[in-house]
Amino acid sequence: MRVVIAEDDPEHRSYLAGVIAGWGHEVLQAADGREAMELVSGSTVDVLLTDLMMPRVDGFELLRTLGAEHKLPPAIVMTAFGSLEKALQTIHELGGFWFLEKPIDLPSLRILLTRAGAQSRLAAENAELRRELAFRGVLGDLIGVSEAMARVFDTIRQVAPTSASVLITGESGTGKELVARAIHDHSKRSAGPFVALNCAAIPETLIESELFGHEKGSFTGAVERRIGALESACGGTLFLDELGEMPMAMQAKLLRVLEDFQFRRLGARQELKADVRVVAATNRDPVKAIQDGKLREDLYYRINVFHIELPPLRDRKEDIPPIVEAMIHSLNRKHDTRVTHASPEFLAGLQERNWEGNVRELRNIVERAVILTGSGPIRSGETRVGARPAVTVAPARVSEADAETQPAAPEQTVEHSPTDSKGVPVKVGMTVLEAERLLIEATLAHAGMNKTRAATILDISTKTLHAKLHQYEQASAESQAAVAQAPL
Repeated sequence: MRVVIAEDDPEHRSYLAGVIAGWGHEVLQAADGREAMELVSGSTVDVLLTDLMMPRVDGFELLRTLGAEHKLPPAIVMTAFGSLEKALQTIHELGGFWFLEKPIDLPSLRILLTRAGAQSRLAAENAELRRELAFRGVLGDLIGVSEAMARVFDTIRQVAPTSASVLITGESGTGKELVARAIHDHSKRSAGPFVALNCAAIPETLIESELFGHEKGSFTGAVERRIGALESACGGTLFLDELGEMPMAMQAKLLRVLEDFQFRRLGARQELKADVRVVAATNRDPVKAIQDGKLREDLYYRINVFHIELPPLRDRKEDIPPIVEAMIHSLNRKHDTRVTHASPEFLAGLQERNWEGNVRELRNIVERAVILTGSGPIRSGETRVGARPAVTVAPARVSEADAETQPAAPEQTVEHSPTDSKGVPVKVGMTVLEAERLLIEATLAHAGMNKTRAATILDISTKTLHAKLHQYEQASAESQAAVAQAPL
Protein backbone atom coordinates (compact mmCIF):
# COMPACT_ATOMS: atom_id res chain seq x y z
CA MET A 1 0.00 0.00 0.00
CA ARG A 2 1.27 3.47 -0.92
CA VAL A 3 0.79 6.19 1.71
CA VAL A 4 1.40 9.94 1.32
CA ILE A 5 2.20 11.85 4.54
CA ALA A 6 1.57 15.62 4.39
CA GLU A 7 3.15 17.19 7.50
CA ASP A 8 5.16 20.44 7.82
CA ASP A 9 7.06 19.28 10.93
CA PRO A 10 10.05 17.37 9.43
CA GLU A 11 10.82 15.41 12.59
CA HIS A 12 7.24 14.26 13.09
CA ARG A 13 6.91 13.48 9.38
CA SER A 14 10.11 11.38 9.33
CA TYR A 15 9.07 9.56 12.49
CA LEU A 16 5.67 8.60 11.07
CA ALA A 17 7.24 7.62 7.75
CA GLY A 18 9.64 5.25 9.50
CA VAL A 19 6.87 3.65 11.55
CA ILE A 20 4.53 3.17 8.57
CA ALA A 21 7.35 1.84 6.39
CA GLY A 22 8.11 -0.63 9.18
CA TRP A 23 4.55 -1.94 8.82
CA GLY A 24 5.35 -2.88 5.24
CA HIS A 25 3.93 0.11 3.36
CA GLU A 26 5.52 2.40 0.77
CA VAL A 27 5.67 5.98 2.08
CA LEU A 28 5.92 9.29 0.16
CA GLN A 29 6.58 12.47 2.17
CA ALA A 30 5.27 16.02 1.53
CA ALA A 31 6.20 19.15 3.51
CA ASP A 32 2.93 20.90 2.68
CA GLY A 33 -0.33 20.56 0.79
CA ARG A 34 1.14 21.63 -2.55
CA GLU A 35 3.74 18.86 -2.52
CA ALA A 36 1.09 16.37 -1.44
CA MET A 37 -1.11 17.46 -4.34
CA GLU A 38 1.72 16.80 -6.80
CA LEU A 39 2.40 13.37 -5.30
CA VAL A 40 -1.26 12.30 -5.38
CA SER A 41 -1.80 13.64 -8.91
CA GLY A 42 1.39 12.07 -10.27
CA SER A 43 1.03 8.49 -9.00
CA THR A 44 -1.39 5.96 -7.58
CA VAL A 45 -1.89 6.66 -3.87
CA ASP A 46 -3.92 4.38 -1.60
CA VAL A 47 -4.12 6.52 1.58
CA LEU A 48 -3.45 10.18 2.38
CA LEU A 49 -2.34 11.05 5.94
CA THR A 50 -2.44 14.83 6.33
CA ASP A 51 -2.09 17.57 8.91
CA LEU A 52 -4.56 20.46 8.78
CA MET A 53 -2.30 23.45 9.49
CA MET A 54 0.50 23.68 6.88
CA PRO A 55 2.19 26.52 4.92
CA ARG A 56 1.42 27.39 1.28
CA VAL A 57 -1.50 24.94 0.89
CA ASP A 58 -3.08 23.71 4.13
CA GLY A 59 -4.96 20.46 4.74
CA PHE A 60 -8.36 22.05 4.14
CA GLU A 61 -7.39 23.27 0.67
CA LEU A 62 -5.60 20.00 -0.11
CA LEU A 63 -8.71 17.89 0.55
CA ARG A 64 -11.00 20.41 -1.15
CA THR A 65 -8.89 20.55 -4.34
CA LEU A 66 -8.33 16.80 -4.62
CA GLY A 67 -12.03 16.21 -3.99
CA ALA A 68 -13.06 18.67 -6.69
CA GLU A 69 -10.70 16.95 -9.13
CA HIS A 70 -11.99 13.51 -8.06
CA LYS A 71 -8.47 12.44 -7.11
CA LEU A 72 -8.93 12.20 -3.34
CA PRO A 73 -7.91 8.81 -1.90
CA PRO A 74 -9.18 7.74 1.55
CA ALA A 75 -7.77 10.42 3.87
CA ILE A 76 -6.86 10.41 7.56
CA VAL A 77 -6.72 13.87 9.14
CA MET A 78 -4.22 14.60 11.94
CA THR A 79 -5.28 17.40 14.25
CA ALA A 80 -3.64 19.18 17.16
CA PHE A 81 -5.22 19.17 20.62
CA GLY A 82 -8.14 21.59 20.82
CA SER A 83 -9.03 21.58 17.09
CA LEU A 84 -11.22 18.49 17.16
CA GLU A 85 -14.27 20.43 15.98
CA LYS A 86 -12.40 21.61 12.88
CA ALA A 87 -11.26 18.08 12.15
CA LEU A 88 -14.80 16.74 12.34
CA GLN A 89 -16.05 19.53 10.08
CA THR A 90 -13.29 18.76 7.59
CA ILE A 91 -14.16 15.07 7.52
CA HIS A 92 -17.85 15.82 7.02
CA GLU A 93 -17.50 18.52 4.36
CA LEU A 94 -14.35 17.53 2.51
CA GLY A 95 -14.39 13.78 2.53
CA GLY A 96 -11.78 12.79 5.09
CA PHE A 97 -11.79 9.12 6.05
CA TRP A 98 -11.10 9.59 9.80
CA PHE A 99 -9.14 11.76 12.20
CA LEU A 100 -6.43 11.31 14.85
CA GLU A 101 -5.46 13.75 17.57
CA LYS A 102 -1.81 14.53 18.16
CA PRO A 103 0.27 13.04 19.63
CA ILE A 104 -0.62 10.13 17.35
CA ASP A 105 -1.58 6.87 18.98
CA LEU A 106 0.26 4.32 16.82
CA PRO A 107 -2.08 1.33 17.34
CA SER A 108 -5.02 3.52 16.32
CA LEU A 109 -3.10 4.78 13.29
CA ARG A 110 -2.33 1.23 12.20
CA ILE A 111 -6.01 0.22 12.45
CA LEU A 112 -7.15 3.28 10.46
CA LEU A 113 -4.51 2.70 7.78
CA THR A 114 -5.75 -0.87 7.39
CA ARG A 115 -9.36 0.29 7.07
CA ALA A 116 -8.51 3.10 4.66
CA GLY A 117 -6.40 0.73 2.56
CA ALA A 118 -9.29 -1.74 2.40
CA GLN A 119 -11.58 1.03 1.17
CA SER A 120 -9.05 2.02 -1.47
CA ARG A 121 -8.70 -1.58 -2.67
CA LEU A 122 -12.47 -1.97 -2.82
CA ALA A 123 -12.75 1.14 -5.02
CA ALA A 124 -10.02 -0.20 -7.31
CA GLU A 125 -11.71 -3.61 -7.51
CA ASN A 126 -15.04 -1.99 -8.38
CA ALA A 127 -13.40 0.02 -11.14
CA GLU A 128 -11.76 -3.14 -12.50
CA LEU A 129 -15.06 -5.02 -12.31
CA ARG A 130 -16.78 -2.27 -14.30
CA ARG A 131 -14.05 -2.55 -16.95
CA GLU A 132 -14.44 -6.33 -17.12
CA LEU A 133 -18.22 -6.07 -17.39
CA ALA A 134 -17.81 -3.59 -20.24
CA PHE A 135 -15.78 -6.16 -22.14
CA ARG A 136 -18.50 -8.75 -21.45
CA GLY A 137 -21.30 -6.61 -22.81
CA VAL A 138 -22.32 -4.47 -19.80
CA LEU A 139 -21.38 -0.83 -19.27
CA GLY A 140 -23.44 0.93 -16.63
CA ASP A 141 -27.06 0.39 -17.70
CA LEU A 142 -26.02 -0.30 -21.30
CA ILE A 143 -26.15 -3.92 -22.40
CA GLY A 144 -25.05 -5.45 -25.69
CA VAL A 145 -22.94 -8.28 -27.08
CA SER A 146 -23.14 -7.20 -30.71
CA GLU A 147 -20.18 -5.77 -32.63
CA ALA A 148 -22.02 -2.47 -32.96
CA MET A 149 -22.39 -2.11 -29.17
CA ALA A 150 -18.80 -3.26 -28.62
CA ARG A 151 -17.70 -0.27 -30.73
CA VAL A 152 -19.94 2.01 -28.64
CA PHE A 153 -18.40 0.66 -25.42
CA ASP A 154 -14.87 1.16 -26.79
CA THR A 155 -15.61 4.79 -27.64
CA ILE A 156 -17.14 5.43 -24.20
CA ARG A 157 -14.06 3.98 -22.49
CA GLN A 158 -11.78 6.17 -24.60
CA VAL A 159 -13.67 9.43 -24.23
CA ALA A 160 -14.95 9.16 -20.63
CA PRO A 161 -11.64 10.00 -18.84
CA THR A 162 -11.16 13.12 -21.00
CA SER A 163 -12.93 16.47 -20.79
CA ALA A 164 -13.95 16.44 -24.47
CA SER A 165 -17.51 17.24 -25.51
CA VAL A 166 -19.51 14.35 -26.99
CA LEU A 167 -22.39 14.23 -29.48
CA ILE A 168 -24.63 11.15 -29.32
CA THR A 169 -26.94 10.40 -32.25
CA GLY A 170 -29.52 7.69 -32.79
CA GLU A 171 -33.24 7.05 -33.12
CA SER A 172 -35.63 7.73 -30.25
CA GLY A 173 -35.58 4.97 -27.66
CA THR A 174 -32.07 3.67 -28.41
CA GLY A 175 -30.67 4.78 -25.04
CA LYS A 176 -28.81 8.02 -25.70
CA GLU A 177 -29.18 9.21 -22.11
CA LEU A 178 -27.80 5.87 -20.87
CA VAL A 179 -24.68 6.51 -22.98
CA ALA A 180 -24.36 9.99 -21.49
CA ARG A 181 -24.66 8.58 -17.96
CA ALA A 182 -22.06 5.89 -18.74
CA ILE A 183 -19.65 8.61 -19.93
CA HIS A 184 -20.27 10.56 -16.72
CA ASP A 185 -19.95 7.51 -14.44
CA HIS A 186 -16.61 6.51 -15.97
CA SER A 187 -15.18 10.03 -15.98
CA LYS A 188 -13.18 11.98 -13.42
CA ARG A 189 -16.39 13.90 -12.73
CA SER A 190 -18.35 10.83 -11.60
CA ALA A 191 -18.63 12.13 -8.03
CA GLY A 192 -20.24 15.33 -9.35
CA PRO A 193 -23.84 15.80 -10.50
CA PHE A 194 -25.34 14.55 -13.75
CA VAL A 195 -27.94 17.05 -14.96
CA ALA A 196 -30.15 16.27 -17.98
CA LEU A 197 -32.04 18.97 -19.87
CA ASN A 198 -34.51 18.00 -22.59
CA CYS A 199 -34.42 20.87 -25.06
CA ALA A 200 -37.58 19.64 -26.83
CA ALA A 201 -39.69 19.62 -23.65
CA ILE A 202 -39.11 23.25 -22.60
CA PRO A 203 -41.02 26.19 -24.12
CA GLU A 204 -38.83 28.55 -26.14
CA THR A 205 -39.57 31.42 -23.72
CA LEU A 206 -38.26 29.44 -20.73
CA ILE A 207 -35.27 27.55 -22.07
CA GLU A 208 -32.79 30.38 -21.41
CA SER A 209 -33.85 30.53 -17.76
CA GLU A 210 -33.71 26.72 -17.49
CA LEU A 211 -30.18 26.67 -18.85
CA PHE A 212 -28.62 29.80 -17.30
CA GLY A 213 -30.93 30.50 -14.35
CA HIS A 214 -32.25 33.95 -13.40
CA GLU A 215 -32.21 36.55 -10.67
CA LYS A 216 -35.27 37.64 -8.74
CA GLY A 217 -37.23 40.26 -10.68
CA SER A 218 -35.35 39.69 -13.94
CA PHE A 219 -38.67 39.20 -15.77
CA THR A 220 -42.38 38.98 -14.99
CA GLY A 221 -42.97 35.98 -12.78
CA ALA A 222 -39.36 35.71 -11.55
CA VAL A 223 -40.30 35.92 -7.88
CA GLU A 224 -37.04 34.37 -6.66
CA ARG A 225 -33.56 33.48 -7.84
CA ARG A 226 -33.39 30.26 -9.87
CA ILE A 227 -30.29 28.14 -10.40
CA GLY A 228 -30.06 26.92 -13.99
CA ALA A 229 -28.86 23.60 -15.38
CA LEU A 230 -25.35 24.92 -16.09
CA GLU A 231 -24.85 25.96 -12.49
CA SER A 232 -26.51 22.82 -11.10
CA ALA A 233 -24.11 20.65 -13.09
CA CYS A 234 -21.02 22.40 -11.69
CA GLY A 235 -18.29 19.81 -11.14
CA GLY A 236 -20.19 17.24 -13.17
CA THR A 237 -21.82 16.65 -16.54
CA LEU A 238 -24.56 18.56 -18.37
CA PHE A 239 -26.55 16.40 -20.80
CA LEU A 240 -28.45 18.36 -23.46
CA ASP A 241 -30.99 15.99 -24.97
CA GLU A 242 -32.57 16.76 -28.36
CA LEU A 243 -30.08 19.54 -29.10
CA GLY A 244 -31.57 19.98 -32.57
CA GLU A 245 -34.80 21.27 -30.99
CA MET A 246 -33.04 24.14 -29.18
CA PRO A 247 -33.94 27.56 -30.65
CA MET A 248 -31.18 28.99 -32.89
CA ALA A 249 -30.78 32.08 -30.71
CA MET A 250 -30.12 29.86 -27.68
CA GLN A 251 -27.66 27.77 -29.70
CA ALA A 252 -25.59 30.93 -30.26
CA LYS A 253 -25.53 31.65 -26.52
CA LEU A 254 -24.63 28.04 -25.75
CA LEU A 255 -21.75 28.22 -28.23
CA ARG A 256 -20.28 31.20 -26.37
CA VAL A 257 -20.45 29.26 -23.09
CA LEU A 258 -18.65 26.30 -24.64
CA GLU A 259 -15.88 28.58 -25.93
CA ASP A 260 -14.97 30.37 -22.68
CA PHE A 261 -17.03 28.47 -20.06
CA GLN A 262 -18.45 31.69 -18.64
CA PHE A 263 -22.17 32.45 -18.30
CA ARG A 264 -24.47 34.89 -16.61
CA ARG A 265 -27.87 34.34 -14.99
CA LEU A 266 -30.71 36.33 -16.53
CA GLY A 267 -30.79 39.73 -14.84
CA ALA A 268 -27.33 39.29 -13.26
CA ARG A 269 -24.23 41.39 -13.84
CA GLN A 270 -21.60 38.99 -12.61
CA GLU A 271 -20.36 36.17 -14.83
CA LEU A 272 -20.00 32.70 -13.35
CA LYS A 273 -17.64 29.90 -14.29
CA ALA A 274 -19.25 26.91 -16.01
CA ASP A 275 -17.23 24.02 -14.60
CA VAL A 276 -19.12 21.40 -16.61
CA ARG A 277 -18.59 18.80 -19.26
CA VAL A 278 -21.20 18.97 -22.01
CA VAL A 279 -22.66 15.86 -23.64
CA ALA A 280 -25.41 16.41 -26.21
CA ALA A 281 -27.76 14.12 -28.11
CA THR A 282 -30.13 14.35 -31.06
CA ASN A 283 -32.33 11.94 -32.98
CA ARG A 284 -31.86 14.07 -36.10
CA ASP A 285 -29.19 13.55 -38.74
CA PRO A 286 -26.84 16.42 -37.75
CA VAL A 287 -25.77 17.19 -41.33
CA LYS A 288 -29.39 17.37 -42.50
CA ALA A 289 -30.31 19.42 -39.43
CA ILE A 290 -27.62 21.95 -40.40
CA GLN A 291 -28.94 22.06 -43.97
CA ASP A 292 -32.51 22.53 -42.70
CA GLY A 293 -31.45 25.39 -40.42
CA LYS A 294 -32.22 23.46 -37.21
CA LEU A 295 -28.64 23.21 -35.94
CA ARG A 296 -25.82 25.76 -36.06
CA GLU A 297 -22.83 24.43 -37.93
CA ASP A 298 -20.31 26.06 -35.56
CA LEU A 299 -22.10 24.58 -32.53
CA TYR A 300 -22.07 21.16 -34.18
CA TYR A 301 -18.32 21.26 -34.71
CA ARG A 302 -17.76 22.58 -31.18
CA ILE A 303 -19.70 19.73 -29.54
CA ASN A 304 -18.84 16.98 -32.00
CA VAL A 305 -15.33 16.38 -30.67
CA PHE A 306 -16.35 12.75 -30.19
CA HIS A 307 -19.32 11.26 -32.02
CA ILE A 308 -21.15 8.17 -30.76
CA GLU A 309 -23.88 6.77 -33.00
CA LEU A 310 -26.25 4.31 -31.35
CA PRO A 311 -27.56 1.56 -33.66
CA PRO A 312 -31.30 0.80 -33.68
CA LEU A 313 -32.41 -2.39 -31.94
CA ARG A 314 -33.51 -4.01 -35.20
CA ASP A 315 -29.88 -3.96 -36.36
CA ARG A 316 -28.58 -5.73 -33.23
CA LYS A 317 -31.19 -8.33 -32.35
CA GLU A 318 -28.54 -10.58 -30.80
CA ASP A 319 -28.58 -8.06 -27.91
CA ILE A 320 -32.24 -8.76 -27.10
CA PRO A 321 -31.72 -11.86 -24.84
CA PRO A 322 -29.22 -10.20 -22.45
CA ILE A 323 -31.25 -6.97 -22.41
CA VAL A 324 -34.42 -8.88 -21.54
CA GLU A 325 -32.63 -10.80 -18.77
CA ALA A 326 -31.45 -7.54 -17.19
CA MET A 327 -34.91 -6.01 -17.55
CA ILE A 328 -36.54 -8.97 -15.80
CA HIS A 329 -34.27 -8.58 -12.77
CA SER A 330 -35.01 -4.85 -12.62
CA LEU A 331 -38.76 -5.24 -13.09
CA ASN A 332 -38.98 -7.97 -10.45
CA ARG A 333 -37.74 -5.43 -7.92
CA LYS A 334 -40.11 -2.76 -9.22
CA HIS A 335 -43.28 -4.88 -9.24
CA ASP A 336 -42.41 -7.41 -6.51
CA THR A 337 -42.75 -10.29 -8.99
CA ARG A 338 -40.72 -13.51 -9.18
CA VAL A 339 -40.17 -14.07 -12.87
CA THR A 340 -37.15 -16.32 -13.42
CA HIS A 341 -36.36 -15.96 -17.11
CA ALA A 342 -37.79 -15.61 -20.61
CA SER A 343 -38.51 -18.82 -22.51
CA PRO A 344 -36.81 -19.42 -25.88
CA GLU A 345 -40.21 -19.13 -27.58
CA PHE A 346 -40.84 -15.73 -26.02
CA LEU A 347 -37.37 -14.49 -27.04
CA ALA A 348 -37.87 -15.82 -30.57
CA GLY A 349 -41.10 -13.81 -30.80
CA LEU A 350 -39.27 -10.68 -29.68
CA GLN A 351 -36.54 -11.17 -32.26
CA GLU A 352 -39.10 -11.34 -35.07
CA ARG A 353 -40.30 -7.78 -34.45
CA ASN A 354 -39.04 -4.69 -36.26
CA TRP A 355 -38.73 -2.52 -33.10
CA GLU A 356 -39.61 0.92 -34.40
CA GLY A 357 -39.58 2.10 -30.77
CA ASN A 358 -36.22 0.44 -30.05
CA VAL A 359 -35.23 -0.45 -26.47
CA ARG A 360 -37.98 1.73 -25.00
CA GLU A 361 -40.62 -0.33 -26.84
CA LEU A 362 -38.90 -3.56 -25.75
CA ARG A 363 -39.03 -2.50 -22.11
CA ASN A 364 -42.77 -1.77 -22.31
CA ILE A 365 -43.46 -5.25 -23.70
CA VAL A 366 -41.20 -7.02 -21.20
CA GLU A 367 -42.75 -5.05 -18.32
CA ARG A 368 -46.21 -6.13 -19.39
CA ALA A 369 -45.03 -9.74 -19.69
CA VAL A 370 -43.45 -9.69 -16.23
CA ILE A 371 -46.66 -8.36 -14.65
CA LEU A 372 -48.85 -10.91 -16.44
CA THR A 373 -46.54 -13.82 -15.63
CA GLY A 374 -46.05 -12.98 -11.95
CA SER A 375 -43.67 -15.86 -11.21
CA GLY A 376 -41.71 -18.48 -13.09
CA PRO A 377 -40.62 -18.20 -16.73
CA ILE A 378 -42.23 -15.91 -19.28
CA ARG A 379 -43.82 -18.19 -21.87
CA SER A 380 -44.99 -17.01 -25.26
CA GLY A 381 -48.26 -18.88 -24.76
CA GLU A 382 -49.05 -16.94 -21.61
CA THR A 383 -48.11 -13.44 -22.72
CA ARG A 384 -48.35 -12.94 -26.42
CA VAL A 385 -46.16 -10.02 -27.34
CA GLY A 386 -48.21 -6.84 -27.41
CA ALA A 387 -51.51 -8.75 -27.12
CA ARG A 388 -54.68 -7.37 -25.61
CA PRO A 389 -57.15 -9.47 -23.63
CA ALA A 390 -60.34 -10.12 -25.53
CA VAL A 391 -63.38 -12.32 -25.87
CA THR A 392 -64.85 -14.95 -28.12
CA VAL A 393 -67.87 -13.57 -29.95
CA ALA A 394 -70.57 -16.01 -31.04
CA PRO A 395 -71.93 -15.40 -34.56
CA ALA A 396 -75.40 -13.88 -34.87
CA ARG A 397 -78.26 -16.19 -35.84
CA VAL A 398 -79.63 -15.88 -39.34
CA SER A 399 -82.74 -17.30 -40.95
CA GLU A 400 -82.52 -20.49 -43.01
CA ALA A 401 -83.26 -18.47 -46.15
CA ASP A 402 -80.52 -16.01 -45.41
CA ALA A 403 -78.16 -18.86 -44.58
CA GLU A 404 -78.61 -20.24 -48.10
CA THR A 405 -77.59 -16.93 -49.70
CA GLN A 406 -74.87 -15.85 -47.29
CA PRO A 407 -71.43 -17.45 -46.90
CA ALA A 408 -70.78 -19.15 -43.61
CA ALA A 409 -69.36 -16.59 -41.17
CA PRO A 410 -66.29 -17.86 -39.31
CA GLU A 411 -66.28 -17.53 -35.55
CA GLN A 412 -64.93 -14.06 -34.71
CA THR A 413 -62.28 -14.15 -32.03
CA VAL A 414 -60.12 -11.51 -30.50
CA GLU A 415 -57.03 -12.77 -28.79
CA HIS A 416 -57.52 -13.88 -25.18
CA SER A 417 -54.99 -15.15 -22.72
CA PRO A 418 -54.14 -18.66 -23.99
CA THR A 419 -54.19 -20.08 -20.45
CA ASP A 420 -57.98 -19.72 -20.58
CA SER A 421 -59.01 -21.92 -23.49
CA LYS A 422 -62.76 -21.49 -22.84
CA GLY A 423 -62.89 -17.77 -23.52
CA VAL A 424 -65.86 -15.65 -22.45
CA PRO A 425 -69.19 -16.46 -24.13
CA VAL A 426 -70.95 -13.35 -25.42
CA LYS A 427 -74.42 -14.01 -26.81
CA VAL A 428 -76.44 -11.92 -29.21
CA GLY A 429 -79.02 -9.98 -27.23
CA MET A 430 -76.70 -9.22 -24.34
CA THR A 431 -76.19 -5.60 -23.44
CA VAL A 432 -72.72 -4.13 -23.59
CA LEU A 433 -72.73 -3.80 -19.80
CA GLU A 434 -73.56 -7.48 -19.37
CA ALA A 435 -70.77 -8.52 -21.75
CA GLU A 436 -68.36 -6.18 -19.99
CA ARG A 437 -69.21 -7.69 -16.62
CA LEU A 438 -68.62 -11.23 -17.93
CA LEU A 439 -65.23 -10.20 -19.30
CA ILE A 440 -64.14 -8.47 -16.10
CA GLU A 441 -65.24 -11.33 -13.86
CA ALA A 442 -63.52 -13.92 -16.08
CA THR A 443 -60.31 -11.87 -16.16
CA LEU A 444 -60.34 -11.53 -12.37
CA ALA A 445 -60.68 -15.31 -12.04
CA HIS A 446 -57.82 -15.78 -14.51
CA ALA A 447 -55.65 -13.37 -12.49
CA GLY A 448 -56.32 -15.23 -9.23
CA MET A 449 -58.51 -12.32 -8.01
CA ASN A 450 -55.48 -10.02 -8.17
CA LYS A 451 -57.11 -6.71 -9.13
CA THR A 452 -53.87 -4.98 -10.11
CA ARG A 453 -52.94 -7.76 -12.52
CA ALA A 454 -56.50 -7.97 -13.88
CA ALA A 455 -56.54 -4.22 -14.55
CA THR A 456 -53.25 -4.56 -16.45
CA ILE A 457 -54.65 -7.39 -18.61
CA LEU A 458 -57.81 -5.36 -19.32
CA ASP A 459 -55.74 -2.26 -20.10
CA ILE A 460 -57.69 -0.12 -17.63
CA SER A 461 -56.67 1.59 -14.40
CA THR A 462 -57.09 -0.12 -11.03
CA LYS A 463 -59.38 2.75 -10.01
CA THR A 464 -61.66 2.06 -12.99
CA LEU A 465 -61.76 -1.66 -12.15
CA HIS A 466 -62.75 -0.95 -8.54
CA ALA A 467 -65.49 1.41 -9.76
CA LYS A 468 -66.85 -1.26 -12.13
CA LEU A 469 -66.91 -3.91 -9.39
CA HIS A 470 -68.68 -1.52 -7.02
CA GLN A 471 -71.24 -0.83 -9.76
CA TYR A 472 -71.86 -4.57 -10.20
CA GLU A 473 -72.29 -5.07 -6.45
CA GLN A 474 -74.86 -2.27 -6.29
CA ALA A 475 -76.75 -3.70 -9.26
CA SER A 476 -76.83 -7.17 -7.65
CA ALA A 477 -78.04 -5.72 -4.36
CA GLU A 478 -80.82 -3.77 -6.10
CA SER A 479 -81.83 -6.85 -8.06
CA GLN A 480 -82.04 -8.98 -4.93
CA ALA A 481 -84.06 -6.29 -3.16
CA ALA A 482 -86.48 -6.12 -6.08
CA VAL A 483 -86.96 -9.89 -6.01
CA ALA A 484 -87.56 -9.87 -2.26
CA GLN A 485 -90.21 -7.15 -2.57
CA ALA A 486 -92.00 -8.70 -5.54
CA PRO A 487 -95.48 -10.12 -4.81
CA LEU A 488 -95.72 -13.91 -4.70
